[in-house]
Amino acid sequence: MKLSSPILPSPAEQLAGDEALLDWCENGHGEETLLFWEPRETFVVVGYANKIATEVNVAACRARGVPIFRRCSGGGTVLQGAGCLNYALILRLTDNGPLRNITSANQFIMEKNRTAIASLIPQPSTLNVSVRGHTDLTLNSQLSTLNKFSGNAQRRKKNFLLFHGTFLLNFNLMLVGEFLRMPSLQPDYRASRSHDDFLVNLNLPAQQVKTALQAAWNAADELQNFPEHETRQLAAQKYSTDAWNLKL
Repeated sequence: MKLSSPILPSPAEQLAGDEALLDWCENGHGEETLLFWEPRETFVVVGYANKIATEVNVAACRARGVPIFRRCSGGGTVLQGAGCLNYALILRLTDNGPLRNITSANQFIMEKNRTAIASLIPQPSTLNVSVRGHTDLTLNSQLSTLNKFSGNAQRRKKNFLLFHGTFLLNFNLMLVGEFLRMPSLQPDYRASRSHDDFLVNLNLPAQQVKTALQAAWNAADELQNFPEHETRQLAAQKYSTDAWNLKL
């Protein structure tokens, strides 16, 4: 598997990079890849089918100049910013492999990621890393409830899938409740907790998490042909437009 950490200067290009790499591989130009990017500014990202008015405090975003974007995969709405680490896996689909359908892909990928993060928890420890709600990674101990530090989603094509997500490392979690409403859909384990009570930071360096995921996915060789032109084009024609982001 290849490794890629392209310099993507804007949120639109950061989001477009995931989809452009999926398309690049689907069209026969690329191969399985683990991609990383870290946001430098604060912005909202809604899932493909999310309704902005339901999921986002639009007035607060406008007042603070926080832009709203839409990604190409499903799942819920998230707030991005400094202290988050984003990854994307582009994986080849086979008829009988572990990625053959949505459910098995979720189980296979999330368990690999769970094991990678669990290896970073100093031992002995009362903290446990677990998979909840299909594609959430959580921390808990014997004295605490489950707290989410990573959400994930996938998009499937004929030959490849995109599986991507965010790790909360040292993000300002107080901002989430300011810009996001309570989600319209939530897993049972959340138990209607506020964003502040539900989310947690891993408090680990980004490079440490990257290294663990690289090892888990055997991603060693740097990708040489990242589709930069296609990313810029997709960012300009799709991810920078109100027609896509606001679904006008």
